[in-house]
Amino acid sequence: MEAIESIVLIAHVLLAIALIALVLLQQGKGAEAGAAFGSGASQTMFGSQGSASFLSRLTAIMATGIFLTSFALAVYAKQKAGAIAEEGVPTPVVVEQPVEAPALEESKPSSDVPTAD
Repeated sequence: MEAIESIVLIAHVLLAIALIALVLLQQGKGAEAGAAFGSGASQTMFGSQGSASFLSRLTAIMATGIFLTSFALAVYAKQKAGAIAEEGVPTPVVVEQPVEAPALEESKPSSDVPTAD
């Protein structure tokens, strides 16, 4: 079970790195916004792209993979938490002890302290 979890974790990290790289490689929709105002651009300012490009489809596939590996890792974490709970970890017991009030001593004036007589 731990080997499968390690494989899923490695796949998750690799997918995350690949997704970051793919997002950074892609050009934003607003990248040619200035070209739409007369620079001879083939696209309108935020117009349709037609069919999705290869990179955007690959990004969607990577995002789906991240979702699935995250879900699998959550399931493994839940199973481990359940296994730890079944190990018999003792629950803390609260012990209440009565608190006795301190005995009040009568205050007697000491002989050192002058009294106002």
